[in-house]
Amino acid sequence: MSRTVSFVIAAAAFAAAGSVFAADFGTAAEAKAMLDKAIAALKADKAAALTAFSKGEGGFKDRDLYPFCGGSDGVFTAHPTLTGKNMKELKDKTGKALGEEMYKTAQEGKVAEVAYMWPRPGATDPVQKVSYVTKVGDQVCAVGYYK
Repeated sequence: MSRTVSFVIAAAAFAAAGSVFAADFGTAAEAKAMLDKAIAALKADKAAALTAFSKGEGGFKDRDLYPFCGGSDGVFTAHPTLTGKNMKELKDKTGKALGEEMYKTAQEGKVAEVAYMWPRPGATDPVQKVSYVTKVGDQVCAVGYYK
């Protein structure tokens, strides 16, 4: 009997720990909701929105979720660390030209997915990441989540 109780307690503790770990990272639904919010912000005031995205202000940074954008020339206009670099030249850790794919995929009024391998913030080993991508005016914007 005590062995069964110990097993149940251990299983509950493991499940709780897994829930806490999962809560450390954004979900697909949260990434999509942040992109929707970013689209609205860009339409309301592009300059203010791009600044907020880069600084992670106004609810545009949540754990590992943040919006990022590139202009028509391919240069990042908003990103926590890559602003000013060329988004079109961005490749994942396997060599996939994810920046080019985002630019080819992005369409005004539509949201599409681009999958690639990228390390989580603070890590070096790449894992599967999916970014929701769209175009708003001259901006290609995305919010990605890790699987």
